[in-house]
This record gives sequence, C-alpha cells and structure tokens, in this order.
Amino acid sequence: MSSLVGQRIWLVGASSGIGAALAEELHRRGVIVAVSARRAEHLRQVAQGRFATVPLDVTDRGATRRAAQDVRSALGQIDTVIWCAGYWKTFEATDWQADEFATHIEVNLLGLNNVIDATVPAMVAARSGHLVALASVAGYRGLSGGEAYAATKAAQINLLESMRASLSTKDVRVTTVCPGFVRTDMTADNSFPMPFIIDPDEAARDIADGLAADAIEIVFPRRMAVTMKIARVLPVRLWTAITARLAGSS
Repeated sequence: MSSLVGQRIWLVGASSGIGAALAEELHRRGVIVAVSARRAEHLRQVAQGRFATVPLDVTDRGATRRAAQDVRSALGQIDTVIWCAGYWKTFEATDWQADEFATHIEVNLLGLNNVIDATVPAMVAARSGHLVALASVAGYRGLSGGEAYAATKAAQINLLESMRASLSTKDVRVTTVCPGFVRTDMTADNSFPMPFIIDPDEAARDIADGLAADAIEIVFPRRMAVTMKIARVLPVRLWTAITARLAGSS
C-alpha cells in the first residue's frame, strides 16, 4: 500500500458531494489539494483557506487548460487529477429529451475530455502521473430512466479502460471509480428506491483507501458492487425482462 502523504492532487468537481468529501479526506491523509468547480463560493467554503481553489466550467476547453496551469502554479505539479464532476437528470425514452441528453454528453464526456486534454499530455511527457475518474455502476447495464446518464457512464468506463492500456507504456496510471448510490445534491430529488445508499464521507474513505492501495478499479458500497457485477453478466433478454418489469412498476 502506497502513502498519499505529499501527493499533489487536483480534484475537479469538488464544490459539494463526493468531491468535497474527498478533498477533506485526502487533506486529512496529508495530500496537497487543489479544488475546482463552477461554484466559486461553494469552493471557498469547502477549502476554508486550506486548498488552492480554481473556479472552472469544465465544458470550456480553453478555461480548463488555463485552470490546469493555475493549479500547477499553486502546487508545483499535478501528480494526480481526479474527475468528480458530473450531470444527472432522469428521463425515459418514452419522453425523449434531446437537450438533456446533450447536456449529459457535454458535461460527463466532453468535460472529462477537456480535463484529460489539460493534464494527461504533461503526465505522458513526464512519464509519471495518475488519472482518476468517477464513473458509476449505472454504466454497467442499461436501466429505464438512465438513458442519458448510464450511456455516458458506460462510455467513461470504456474510455478509462482503453486509456489504462495505452498509458501503461508511459508509466501513467488510470483508476476507474464506480460508486453506487451516494447521498448528494444529484440524488436528493430521486423518487425511486436507492438500495445500499451511503453518505459522501464513506464514499470518500473508500476512494482514498483504493488510491492508497494502488487500485485500478474502486467500486462501492460492496453490496451494490456485487449486485451490479452479477447484473453485468446476465443475458441481454433476461436483463431486458427484469428492467422492463421494474420500469412498469415505477
């Protein structure tokens, strides 16, 4: 198990929820932290003068590159970048919402693309670095109501897996984080059951423990991880029947 003490870590999407809790947890473990998000006042409340704060809208590529440079100026270099940003709104294919789908793509995929663009090339050049991104167990299988969110999370999982193979030759590590349900602003308005839901502090501890253990995949909570890993291997026809029944009962 490696020590996180002294690591210089940039958390993107850290003004609330898992990102804010993870900033606290990493700071407690001796990490030098920089935080970014759109909401500058929320960032200042999270940081309380302890972290470098760099407000950022990840959908702006130029701004993301400038933010990365600001973080380097504050920290010296970026050892690890952690993508915690995300967008979620439920809608079903029976009421297709093209604008909402596009927003999921813009934030969850193109935003991540911008952060990768701003950090990974420097890591490749230095032959050192670590990309960590929060995807979701929602990306394992399709669920009614998750048409947009689950699609982007599945894409993130696949992207990170591909990058892990490519970057391994350059000594740059890639870790995929797949949370289950966590009590955050994103889940506060969900009207459907959220089994095994946990608090952000617990999620932050699980992520930090995984990073300290050099894990390439961090999935939690354990019961949700087991459930979704099993779901991942069910035959397509069976999964369709199960999820159609769940959609019909909601």
